[in-house]
Amino acid sequence: MDRGSRPALRPAGRPPEPVSETPQSIKPAGKFKGAAKTRLIPILAEPGARPLPKPHWIRVRAGSAATRFYEIKALLREHQLHTVCEEASCPNIGECFGHGTATFMIMGDLCTRRCPFCDVGHGRPNPLDPDEPAHLAASVARLGLRYVVVTSVDRDDLRDGGAGHFADCIRAIRHASPATRIEVLVPDFRGRLDRALPILQATPPDVMNHNLETVPRLYRGARPGADYAHSLRLLREFRELVPSVPTKSGLMVGLGETDEEILQVMRDLREAGVEMLTIGQYLAPSAHHLPVLRYVTPETFDGYEREARALGFAHAACAPLVRSSYHADLQAQAAGHADKNIDKPEHTPTSLS
Repeated sequence: MDRGSRPALRPAGRPPEPVSETPQSIKPAGKFKGAAKTRLIPILAEPGARPLPKPHWIRVRAGSAATRFYEIKALLREHQLHTVCEEASCPNIGECFGHGTATFMIMGDLCTRRCPFCDVGHGRPNPLDPDEPAHLAASVARLGLRYVVVTSVDRDDLRDGGAGHFADCIRAIRHASPATRIEVLVPDFRGRLDRALPILQATPPDVMNHNLETVPRLYRGARPGADYAHSLRLLREFRELVPSVPTKSGLMVGLGETDEEILQVMRDLREAGVEMLTIGQYLAPSAHHLPVLRYVTPETFDGYEREARALGFAHAACAPLVRSSYHADLQAQAAGHADKNIDKPEHTPTSLS
């Protein structure tokens, strides 16, 4: 496997490049994206560098009117719901919407963090919508989903980090669609773990997912405000509290990590009892986000998957366009944690091994 290179990071004491803003584009309670979101991050890649050209294996399928793409979008707007597919500019949105699947993002579309790899907007969140669990459950039932992924923005403004709202959504979906399996992709509940975990223990999902995202060395630049050891603790302690529910985590590559560091993260996850793993290629949402420092070859992804299986993961999906919730139903099925009768899509992409 090839080695990654260290990122060209701006020293913490050096201010970021000035950003041209107008009073209309930046508001105290607005939604910050792109340069407006990342401009205050003390460590960021040097601007002006020419991005690496995308290799031939990075290809994305677009949605079309012949699929359910626009039907899903209309339903989301009708119920005032958000998806991480749209907010995070996921490269698989056309394919997933086309197959009638989506990863629902609850608690609004404003995140309290400013992670410079992520395209979700930053800002002061609105109060929780008490009707959101019912709207979400109605959408799941209307779509006839057998497997659903529910994620959220970070809500550092809430005493439980949003765990109670996750539980409300789980209960509502199970009431409206009892046969639906539920995977949650949770934030790190920073400073609120002792309050959040008992709530999810009382109303557990079918799969518990929390992404480590990157290797410990790159946390300060890629995940400001997060902590690698804390995220491992979340996964470990939930597994200890609810051993019947499998845990899952995901990583992205291309931020300057080395393959040796990726392998060590895999070992850490297995020591924490994590059973399911996803690894995909980081793709910069814009020129204002962290740049891609390497494109990992499909052969190297195959090597990650072999190593993961050797370490004892029940399932590992490692490929360029794999994302944490991409074909999550098939991932859970392959690991033995989902309905064996879940229908496979007509087209199984080569990006999912």
